Amino acid sequence: MTKADIVNEISKNTGIEKITVQKTVEAFMDTVKDSLAKDKNVYLRGFGSFIVKKRAKKTARNISKNTTIIIPEHFIPAFKPSKTFVTKVKTYVKK
Repeated sequence: MTKADIVNEISKNTGIEKITVQKTVEAFMDTVKDSLAKDKNVYLRGFGSFIVKKRAKKTARNISKNTTIIIPEHFIPAFKPSKTFVTKVKTYVKK
């Protein structure tokens, strides 16, 4: 499902114009990105959490050049779904 699909679905279910829904979805995503950039996690009860994870410094290999490189410690965004989210997905997804 793409962002456009999400906007269409919300618009269809709520009766709100697509342009308004699109602006709202964009504002939500910008707010989440800005919060994570400021090292503030975003918690959405019943849905999940957008969090910042710390990756430790590590040594990696460039196989094509046969060299070793050091990857410094860095932070990455991550999503952790809530228990109810996980349960719902497990229940409805066909195997």
